[in-house]
Amino acid sequence: MTSTRSRPIPDLGPGRRSRSSRSAGPHESRNVTRQLVVIGAGGHGRELADIVRSCATSDPLIELLGIVDDDTPDRLLLARSGLRHLGSTEAIARRPDVEVWIGVGSPAMRARLDARYGQQAGEALRHPTVSIGTVTQLGPGVVLAPGSNVTTNVRLGRHSHVGTGSTVSHDVMVGDHVTICPGATVTGAVTIGDRVFVGAGATVLPGVSIGDDAIIGAGAVVTVDVEPGATVAGVPARRLF
Repeated sequence: MTSTRSRPIPDLGPGRRSRSSRSAGPHESRNVTRQLVVIGAGGHGRELADIVRSCATSDPLIELLGIVDDDTPDRLLLARSGLRHLGSTEAIARRPDVEVWIGVGSPAMRARLDARYGQQAGEALRHPTVSIGTVTQLGPGVVLAPGSNVTTNVRLGRHSHVGTGSTVSHDVMVGDHVTICPGATVTGAVTIGDRVFVGAGATVLPGVSIGDDAIIGAGAVVTVDVEPGATVAGVPARRLF
């Protein structure tokens, strides 16, 4: 059985490893491995780890080292998932060269972790089944989950996560640390602020603006603008808080 003990991030020396065992000459390029660590051993973090591993199947320069978590994770579940628990987030401080991916669903928590580890964010991760259009900007730390669809002229801010089977349509501007849950539909020309949570199966209709820190309930249909910090739900969506 796979050991469930925490294991430190391997000491691989300064910088990222090269896949090549020989030294590169002055006119040769070196393939440099992207070594990734996921923060968060909960469901969101384990899903993110699976996306990393799926990306690694088509990009041999991506390597998942494991998961860190400051709480006590279910180590048996991690072991069954083939994931190494590397200890607390203190392990990241010992390896400033690794890429840090924030596997938590809470936008506010993701923003706080980004404030600590943002300098270690990598370029966007796209599951191999993702559809992505032209003139699209993906900030550092962005995660596109399986089956998600991002069309044309879309901007996704740093550490924003687009869930499984969701759609972000044309001319949409998404802020930082936004969570778009599975099955959500963000239609054309929508503007979403920072730290917004869009619940599973929600629909945001064209031209709507959603303010910072708003929460859109699961299955809601948003037909009008949402104020910053508001929580809305229902069909059509109405303010609850």
